[in-house]
Amino acid sequence: MDIQNTQSQMRKGVLEFCILSIIQQGEVYPSDIVDKMKAANLQILEGTLYPLLTRLKNADYLSYRWVESSSGPPRKYFMLTEKGLAFYNELGKTWQELANAVAALTQKNDNQ
Repeated sequence: MDIQNTQSQMRKGVLEFCILSIIQQGEVYPSDIVDKMKAANLQILEGTLYPLLTRLKNADYLSYRWVESSSGPPRKYFMLTEKGLAFYNELGKTWQELANAVAALTQKNDNQ
């Protein structure tokens, strides 16, 4: 098995939740998402981000608004819809359950 492939698959599994976590903090421009992900040591390329944002928008989890820019074309800012917030909250519960289960299984047992 290839460790890099396994690591990549693990990151992909939480990517949607991480992106929604950023957006739920307030409307955001895609390059800000990339910056916040990089700051958290989770690399994401715009070529990965934009299709994901489109899929989330098409599922009615996100909406957006155009904002005129003085230094180029208008910018698209994304925000969660009510449906998206409910989805995010469910993902949060699922993540916590998963994190607790993984922690319980991977913690060293002091009695051994």
